[in-house]
Amino acid sequence: MVKHRIGRVEQEIQKEVNDILLKRVRDPRVQGVTVTGVEMTGDLQSATIYYSILSEKDEDIENTQAGLDKAKGLIRKELAPRLTLYKIPELEFKQDKSIQYGEKIDRLIAKMHQDEANK
Repeated sequence: MVKHRIGRVEQEIQKEVNDILLKRVRDPRVQGVTVTGVEMTGDLQSATIYYSILSEKDEDIENTQAGLDKAKGLIRKELAPRLTLYKIPELEFKQDKSIQYGEKIDRLIAKMHQDEANK
């Protein structure tokens, strides 16, 4: 039962944070950020929000992280009326590297198939 509730809260936070980033946060550093997942602690006091951006440049990644860290307070404030929780969780933003990892695997498989075709 508890895990089911945590999952529902994670989905709701993901939906709402995407909406807040799109409509309320005006920082140009967070334009184009997509929330890919949310992981909450069992007591619902802390949420890790995973995000992705299109750019792979280190400078863009650092700027986006800085923009998200700066917007944490606004995002929590905006989440408060949207969620039915006694206490809004502390937020932590982390880049989701699974997309980049998947692309790397795809490139390796394509290279392997190309090498086999050239033999």
